[in-house]
Amino acid sequence: MPKPTKKSPGLTYAKSGVNIDAGDKFVGSIGSLLRRTHGQRVIDNPGGFAGLLRLDYNEQLFKHNFTDPVLVACADGVGTKVHLAIEMNKHDTVGIDLVAMNVNDLIVQGAEPLLFLDYIAVHSVDQDILHDLVRGISDGCQQAGCALIGGETAEMNDLYKPGDYDLAGFSVGVVELKRATDPMRVEPGDIILGLASSGVHSNGYSLVRSIIKHAKLKLNKVYPELDPEKTLGDILLTPTRIYADPIVKLLRSYKVKKVVSGMAHITGGGLEGNLNRALPKHVDASIKKGSWDTPPIFDFLQSQGDIDDAEMRKVFNMGVGYCLIVRPTFAQAVKKKLEKAGETVYTLGKITKGTGKVRLR
Repeated sequence: MPKPTKKSPGLTYAKSGVNIDAGDKFVGSIGSLLRRTHGQRVIDNPGGFAGLLRLDYNEQLFKHNFTDPVLVACADGVGTKVHLAIEMNKHDTVGIDLVAMNVNDLIVQGAEPLLFLDYIAVHSVDQDILHDLVRGISDGCQQAGCALIGGETAEMNDLYKPGDYDLAGFSVGVVELKRATDPMRVEPGDIILGLASSGVHSNGYSLVRSIIKHAKLKLNKVYPELDPEKTLGDILLTPTRIYADPIVKLLRSYKVKKVVSGMAHITGGGLEGNLNRALPKHVDASIKKGSWDTPPIFDFLQSQGDIDDAEMRKVFNMGVGYCLIVRPTFAQAVKKKLEKAGETVYTLGKITKGTGKVRLR
């Protein structure tokens, strides 16, 4: 009688490249990073398939209810800046970028950030890298005053190369309808204030990487004209500045008067391609050249890549990360409030009659 042959083990999810146990271990290790962002609105939901958050506080305890609340939502990513993080093996800052790119858009509508969710796509689970990424996201949520209530880690070894990952974020906020930003309120005579950026932020990194390749720059090298102590890579990985806390506090401080008539988050497209979105068709934004300080990284990138001025202004924020359009009688008061909150504030120009354009003069 023939002997029975030994059956070979069948296919498994792990053999196909997805390690559920490693994923579960990672999720179990980041609970404290989520909890430190939670406030009174978050409802504890252990083992839940989704996060729970009250739209408003308990009226009897907090007296902070809205009359006509409107939810504001957005989604964004970090783009190819993640390539530099992978090259530098420094993953704790791009999570802050992820939060910033979302909440800075959210507050333009006059909204208060409520919650944040992340999506991380990876080749395979690396506990250290993922922990650094989520720690950065948690840091960003703390800065923005919103709750990190969940997320998703997708392990896709046939779509991403070993060591690669991508990030996406989703943010939800709330605004009282009568306090929401309305571009039609912008009038000639309004003053344009600009808040300093922390550098390149998270736009234009495909061009940045092209410049690095073109000029044979080294990410781990110190270029004294930029900073005598920081490497080029560290400078380029400086996180996007999060403007949520000072802007939300500013808007709250004017409970009746609408002193801010418009706002803009300055991302890809620069001042001219973003501030115009805050303008009605009957006005222009007249910006005075040289009215703000340009960080050295922009001059460095421009010279190394031989890029003309128009292209630089089209791609990068050039030192202004956020703009407010303010009623002229309140401009100085708003400027002082923001400076007291730690922002560097520039008076960029004013609103004039026009056709909805941003004009540099």
